[in-house]
Amino acid sequence: MCGRYRLSRRKQIIEEHFDTADWPDDWSPRYNVAPTQPIPVIRQHPKEPVRQISTMRWGLVPSWAKDTSGAARMINARSETAATKPAFRDPLKYRRCLIPADAFYEWKKTPTSKQPFCFEVNDGQLFAFAGLWDGWKDASGNWVKTCSILTTTPNLVTSTVHDRMPVILDPVGYDLWLDPGMQNVTAISELLKPYDARLMRCYPVSTRVNHPANDDEQCSLPVELAEIQDRLFL
Repeated sequence: MCGRYRLSRRKQIIEEHFDTADWPDDWSPRYNVAPTQPIPVIRQHPKEPVRQISTMRWGLVPSWAKDTSGAARMINARSETAATKPAFRDPLKYRRCLIPADAFYEWKKTPTSKQPFCFEVNDGQLFAFAGLWDGWKDASGNWVKTCSILTTTPNLVTSTVHDRMPVILDPVGYDLWLDPGMQNVTAISELLKPYDARLMRCYPVSTRVNHPANDDEQCSLPVELAEIQDRLFL
């Protein structure tokens, strides 16, 4: 799964990297993005080959849902079953997006607790998760845009910590993934595979990242596991 990630680049850098139109919302570098928070999402204009970036809430709420209570459980969608799940079936076919990031976190179980690890691509470069989005209208008629991150089986780097990983798209597949005219789910699903482990690294980080209120550079700095173990016995 993917339940926490980092997007530490400034707004202008994100826009330039993904070649998007102007982003109307504010964005400050984030080191501990958590579920149900507003996050940047990149889509393609439905009638023009132009990428648009906007902010949505992380945790998909299907258009037919009665309320938003299930959003926190819909932060991820399994790529193997998304095409058959009512909440994700139509978004996979019609409403796909890129979710920018420059790292994500996973937790490894230990005999006494869980140790967080940070995963990066090419020492921290920007990348994009494969995302799905949907729109839900509240009782007042206001639209709420929400999204989910697709997951897949782990590669050799992530499997040492967790049995799932988020789908990181190869940049050559961005246009196909975003194309609203591409509705062949079988072809689209070919993009949803584990990322090349040779281009990734992971390292242990402080348990500061366990708490969403902590959102600073310290959350993703490497730590020595020996230091963590020593503190446990102080």
